[in-house]
Amino acid sequence: MRPFTRTEFLKMLGAGALASAFPARAGLASPRMESAKAAAKALRIRDVEIYYWDIPFKEPLTIALGTITETNGVLIRVLTDAGIVGLGESCPFAPVTGDTQQTNIDVARDLRESLKGKDPLAIESAGRTIGTFGRSNPCIVAAFDMALYDILGQAAGLPVFRLLGGDRTTFETDATTGIDTPEKMARSAREHVAAGFRALKVKIGQDPDTDVARLQAIRDAVGPGPALRLDANQGYTVPQALYALRRMEKLDIQFCEQPVVRTDISGLRQVREASPIAIMADESLFSPVDAIRLVKEEACDYFNIKLMKCGGIANAVKISTIGEAANIRCMLGCNSETRLGLTAAGHVLGAQSNIFYADLDAFLALGIDPIAGGMTVKNGTATLPETPGLGAVVDPAFLKKLKKA
Repeated sequence: MRPFTRTEFLKMLGAGALASAFPARAGLASPRMESAKAAAKALRIRDVEIYYWDIPFKEPLTIALGTITETNGVLIRVLTDAGIVGLGESCPFAPVTGDTQQTNIDVARDLRESLKGKDPLAIESAGRTIGTFGRSNPCIVAAFDMALYDILGQAAGLPVFRLLGGDRTTFETDATTGIDTPEKMARSAREHVAAGFRALKVKIGQDPDTDVARLQAIRDAVGPGPALRLDANQGYTVPQALYALRRMEKLDIQFCEQPVVRTDISGLRQVREASPIAIMADESLFSPVDAIRLVKEEACDYFNIKLMKCGGIANAVKISTIGEAANIRCMLGCNSETRLGLTAAGHVLGAQSNIFYADLDAFLALGIDPIAGGMTVKNGTATLPETPGLGAVVDPAFLKKLKKA
């Protein structure tokens, strides 16, 4: 038998990765298929490239936790001996996730050495290695997780959302308005609606009376049509939250994210029980274990799943499944990722019927878009790529400018 070319190897590798899950049959037992299955099993991680990733915002974004002016994350490229490259992005936000760009770099170096020579398709096994850093550095864990799914999708010849069993290629995402004066927030909301967004995420969590005035200005500006979703980012006490939410009820609010500090689960439950507006857990929800606790405590109506909090695609799917079992609908949210991380999140949404809402607009706030391919957003509608893996790559010219760790 003549040797495979590199192109033939990659094609057969994808077929072998799929066929290896099935019993041997006459149609799958050809010598070339068996060789491809063997090649899939022999695939190994050759190296991991680690880059610093600093991208300024178009303008500062203020939330209850502070003002953000740029995103400082890590880009990783997981290289395999077959030439397949998986990409992943971390986007830490220390007030929430607890990690930073530098701690992510340090952990990425350790994980690089731990994963060299390992099978990139064995994501569950790799998860036991990278997942040990989930509590201290969830964002870099998410980056490695999405890179491995990127490799698996390329090897199988499928986009990740189809690899996960999904078929949803489009969905609506909201657009975010940060904290500012009522007039400026109303103008921002009008601009989002003019751009085609039918759902608006509004940051609140400061003085309740001022927040009510901000929301009233927004509702007056956009009219009754667009859905208004609130995000208090832990800014209220329990009494403040109930006072504010009762006054906001008349403005037709869809739900409010994390009105109280994330560790106060009993307080979150108190707000949920007395609030006229549905409550979504965000900063209180990192892991599947957190999801189970929130269900037991009856502390929320919705889950906000973020890859940067939960450590990637695998745990996001688990949280969505827990929510579905408890009749809790989910949203797929984000920190300040580029379209690389947002595309990975979009693939999860495309595969999970229990994820009803999307807040995947972060790239709109960034001063540059360094990603080619990937998820696109037009008139408020996101469309997933149908190319194998994540379907997103970093622009080569931008990559050359990045500092390599």
